[in-house]
Amino acid sequence: MKQGVVLAAGRGQRLQPLTQARSKAMLPIVGKPMVERVMDELALGGVRDFILVVSPDDRRIVQYFSGEARLDARVRFVHQPQPLGAGDALCQAAPLINGDFILAACDNLFPPGHVRSMIARWAEQDVEALLTLMPVTPDEARSAGVVALDGSRVTRIVEKPAPGEAPSNIASLPLYIFSPRLLAHLADLPPSPRGEYELQDAIQRLIDEGGRVRGLPVEWRLTLTRPADLLAINRRYLGHGAPRLAQQSVGPNTQLVPPLHIEEGTIIGANCVIGPTPERPAIADSQLVATVLPSGLIQPRPVTTTRVLDTTSSGSRQVACFCGRYEYNTRLAEAVRPSMALC
Repeated sequence: MKQGVVLAAGRGQRLQPLTQARSKAMLPIVGKPMVERVMDELALGGVRDFILVVSPDDRRIVQYFSGEARLDARVRFVHQPQPLGAGDALCQAAPLINGDFILAACDNLFPPGHVRSMIARWAEQDVEALLTLMPVTPDEARSAGVVALDGSRVTRIVEKPAPGEAPSNIASLPLYIFSPRLLAHLADLPPSPRGEYELQDAIQRLIDEGGRVRGLPVEWRLTLTRPADLLAINRRYLGHGAPRLAQQSVGPNTQLVPPLHIEEGTIIGANCVIGPTPERPAIADSQLVATVLPSGLIQPRPVTTTRVLDTTSSGSRQVACFCGRYEYNTRLAEAVRPSMALC
């Protein structure tokens, strides 16, 4: 499996204000954009030719993959002029697809090895589509494509079923392998009631004409939908691997509490505490926290907001995400105050 298509045109409205200055695909996950984390998993499965479907306004993603990314693969870009759904996005990429391909969304991550398991299953079975499947709750089913199964064979797929109309509690997640046969069903898809062209409708057409569609279960996935998800995904990645930091850049009386990841070239001043510190009380008025200045220098500064912030996520405590230009309080779902910060 050499070719992969990644859908990365979404702006991420529910991630505001974190996506005011960059797209959802470019939100950072421990030193890499989210979309590159997705592509890393595909590359481990053998993908060496990527097609990124992006918004025409997202110049940053093109700049990044044209010179900054460390991915050892070919990357090409296709524009989706309007956000008209995954079916429309794949239709834009179709002219560049030249065989069987993996399709992924930029905002979902799966267990290590799942992509390779999919590719191995694809090689063993004579199928036109292989879907990633996982049980979901009734609330989650209302925003997913839900399938009916006969063994591992998918017999029906319903996008965002109304309450009581879901054919099962098994959802199709946005990681697939398709043969080019699916592409023939994209051009004349009717719009859904919400005005989008649904990929699930194309899959159902493939099933209706006798196409062989199978599913492969997965134990978990990480999805980036809301600000709290960004913290959760970073926290998971921070738990793997050694801290990355040039020790000579640390000022006196500064504590580095793992797990953490700080980019090269950062200078940390004196008397800072960097990292998760659940043993400390929540940070309140006039206490010191670390911030990153435009020059890349981290130094202590007083907190002037009356909001109580905390770097933990346990219990009912609030969580502060220092990202972009805001301290973002994910429990209150509002920007507390402007700030230049490291994320």
